[in-house]
Amino acid sequence: MILLIVVLASLAVMLTVVAVSQVVPARDRNISRKLSELGEIASSRTVAQKRRRQSKREQLEVWLMQMGDQVAARREDVGAVRSKLLQAGFRSPKAVSIFFGLRVVSVVAGLVLIFGFGGTLGLSGRQFWIWAIAAGAVGWILPSALLSRRVRLRQKELQKALPDTLDMLVVCVEAGLGLNQAIVRVSDEVETISSIMSEELQIVNLEIRAGTPREEALRHLGERTGLKDIKGLVSMLIQTDRFGTSIAQALRVHSDDLRTKRRQRAEEAAAKTTIKLVIPLALFIFPAIFVVILGPAIMHVLKIFTEQV
Repeated sequence: MILLIVVLASLAVMLTVVAVSQVVPARDRNISRKLSELGEIASSRTVAQKRRRQSKREQLEVWLMQMGDQVAARREDVGAVRSKLLQAGFRSPKAVSIFFGLRVVSVVAGLVLIFGFGGTLGLSGRQFWIWAIAAGAVGWILPSALLSRRVRLRQKELQKALPDTLDMLVVCVEAGLGLNQAIVRVSDEVETISSIMSEELQIVNLEIRAGTPREEALRHLGERTGLKDIKGLVSMLIQTDRFGTSIAQALRVHSDDLRTKRRQRAEEAAAKTTIKLVIPLALFIFPAIFVVILGPAIMHVLKIFTEQV
């Protein structure tokens, strides 16, 4: 009897285990199917949101281009603005029109702020129009100032990365690579140092592969960066290629020259710090020192005079 009970209990446990093993995977499959459906719905919503944002961005660009084209058609410095936009990293053909459109929008925004909040600020009459003119002028100058700042930051990064880039070029050329292959290799290696320098070298490589002569591609590099050191490097490479001299030796000499210039710039910046410290010392530190040193003496003198009186 006991043996029969044990056998029946074992069969019951086995059937329970089999039933659970059949039910759980089905449940897991249902859950995974529902999760995949939810993931597809979320991805479709994300794609739809991206498309809506892209369409809105395209509409905004078209609107800015329409305003910018009307302004650019009346200006004579379009070429200089395009060159500055290239140096800032904006290479789209629509960049000039969008830039002038942004300047118009900035002017309108400044005037709207003055007309909207001029009454709350207590502006009236001549003062109101002075502030309106100033807001319009600031709105017109602000995009250009931001663009110039971006150009300076890019040039500063390129100038810092140039000596290391030249050292890599020297190593690659002396190892037996041609100048084109050395530019390709250095553009990959220098990405950890400066992404901007890597991008500019990749553009040079793409122009050469597209059929542009190497001399012209190098000149484009100097125009895109607007940096004197890179323009000097481009001139040196063009002359070396034209006269058939050793590229590795010319690169090594130019690299040593750039490092000397960088050390001289650092020494010049260090020498300027003493002059730059005069203004904060005179405005903030010296008055505090005078108060600490002369304050008790002045209070003591005043106390003596008051007692005598």
